[in-house]
Amino acid sequence: MAAQTGSGALRLRFFLPSAELAPYITTYYFTEAAQADGVVEDYLHPEWANIRLVAPGAIFAGIGAGEVARVPDFVATGPTSVATRFGLQSGRYWGIGLLPAGWARFVDAPANVHADHYTDVAADPAFAAFRPLKDIIRAGGDVAAEAAAIDAHMKSLLARPPRDDARIFGLHKALLDEEIDTVGGLAERMGLSARSLERLANQVFGFPPKLLLRRQRFLRSLAQFMLDPSLKWLNTLDWHYHDQAHFTRDFRRFMTISPREYARLDHPVLRAAAIGRSQVAGEAVQGLHDPAGPTARD
Repeated sequence: MAAQTGSGALRLRFFLPSAELAPYITTYYFTEAAQADGVVEDYLHPEWANIRLVAPGAIFAGIGAGEVARVPDFVATGPTSVATRFGLQSGRYWGIGLLPAGWARFVDAPANVHADHYTDVAADPAFAAFRPLKDIIRAGGDVAAEAAAIDAHMKSLLARPPRDDARIFGLHKALLDEEIDTVGGLAERMGLSARSLERLANQVFGFPPKLLLRRQRFLRSLAQFMLDPSLKWLNTLDWHYHDQAHFTRDFRRFMTISPREYARLDHPVLRAAAIGRSQVAGEAVQGLHDPAGPTARD
């Protein structure tokens, strides 16, 4: 299944992975920017890990307070807990969204080691499994054929044994449960001690349980605004927020700017991505993606 969105100088396409990869990958996504000069700029919300490949073009990015600078053309981004400012030059870009179980299965490093920063796939052995993708899409060509080739390569990696899939899926589903808003509730659902829960969360999800819960609450509110920017922030708030001031504090924590400042900005990439991702995968933002796949929610 695929969807295309965007207009003018920007085109995005989203593709679902094969069924056997659904617990590990959100979507494959293709972006084509064709502006005459300069860059297309936007703010990316916190999300799970991604692998991105420039073919050709240039990505400029800075996570949180980090300086915006050109990143490697084959770059891995660990899970993030803060916004990323980014820009795209005219070019073609492929991406793979990795769910936590996908990180555990395909990346040879703990997630918290790579959280909130970029890594050159060509230089870091932890991402060696992805390197053949550079040859698959180097020459460009038919987008659907490239998506199929990426999917075939990722399926070949399933020969690698899974790492504690059952507990990873259990924690992921618990994080998506809007009724659970405390670390104690997570630990009870998982049947784990607080220490074991903390270890699993850091190693596979990139952050401590308390921060993960706070991030999920924030993303539930942001997703509604991305799909319908005519809404007032007060109408998008997750029910766990005590009031708008509580939400505003979280917004500044995760996005580095206020809700009002964010709403005033143009979001040429993220708004189109929210629509396209929602059509294909059932969620406007990657961090809310269900590892059971979109068909389980329909």
